[in-house]
Amino acid sequence: MSTEILNRLFSAVNDYDASDLHLVAGVPPAFRVNGEIIIADGDALTEAEVTAMADSLLNDLQRKKFEQEWELCISILHSAAGRIRATFYRRNNHPELSFRFCGEKIAARQELGLPEKLDELARKPNGLVLITGPTGAGKTTTLNYLVDLINSERRCKIVTIEDPIEFVHENKRAIVVQQEVLTDVRSFNRALIHVLRQDPDVIVVGEMRDHEAIATALTAAETGHLVLATMHSPNVSHALERIIGVFEGSAQKQIILQLSNALQGIIAQDLLPSADRMKRVLAYELLVATGAVRNLIRENQMHHLENVLQTGRKEGMVLMDNYLYDLYCKCAITYDTAISRARHPDRIARQPA
Repeated sequence: MSTEILNRLFSAVNDYDASDLHLVAGVPPAFRVNGEIIIADGDALTEAEVTAMADSLLNDLQRKKFEQEWELCISILHSAAGRIRATFYRRNNHPELSFRFCGEKIAARQELGLPEKLDELARKPNGLVLITGPTGAGKTTTLNYLVDLINSERRCKIVTIEDPIEFVHENKRAIVVQQEVLTDVRSFNRALIHVLRQDPDVIVVGEMRDHEAIATALTAAETGHLVLATMHSPNVSHALERIIGVFEGSAQKQIILQLSNALQGIIAQDLLPSADRMKRVLAYELLVATGAVRNLIRENQMHHLENVLQTGRKEGMVLMDNYLYDLYCKCAITYDTAISRARHPDRIARQPA
């Protein structure tokens, strides 16, 4: 019965054009459509129903890990909805579920709203390219776009470490090896250390989570590999501060030096409701690692990065507040949306209408 309910809900995703599905005890199934939660018509789910649906999706190893850690993220493949990222968590001592629907194709850069400069960063032979932003900002979509671009253009080996795999890449010009935590590798950090022995040209890190992952990724970026990674951080300067802040003392000095040498660029992005509320629009901030940027990182003066972003348009840099104002001027987003997402709202308020 629980499998039948899930099949119906997954099949309904296309009708709603939803990005996410939430199964929470006490309310009917809830779909996220264009960034907003829409409650489906129907009866509220009981704790027993949600528990049964959660249990039907897990194998023995996954069930054991969820019982131990009380949280779990896996990928599943459904005939109607395609690949789905399933997140399990607990509330009131019972499991609940959140699903992200990954889609079956990678959109073009123009369709995604990404800058052309990002393609240039993906074509670098080595170094670190970081994608950052809040949850649900399209980081994984951007990451998979970059993997597909490299896969289409370079004869190389790409190794990804994902938790979980959200999009399956077919080999084009490159060999793409995708490894999933708990399916192919036991842990994220162990896999990241071992990946260096697999003769990769490009290493894709689903998320840089702690000091071990950050240190290994930076070492790989310094030693001839191109590393693509994501991180949860609201803007470019916060991303760099977070990387550096994970370390202390002499280790921090070493990381600052590695970061200044290895960084190629950072895109910080967010998805905003469009002016007509019919879709979501990508807003981004883009940092390119010029000599001036590397010097600021080396001197740990992140507070000056905003000035570099403001004056670095010739190098392809974009400041988030400026991009929000541009989107408002194009009527892509409303004035209220621009003001609410701006780092310095007064700058946009002072601009001529």
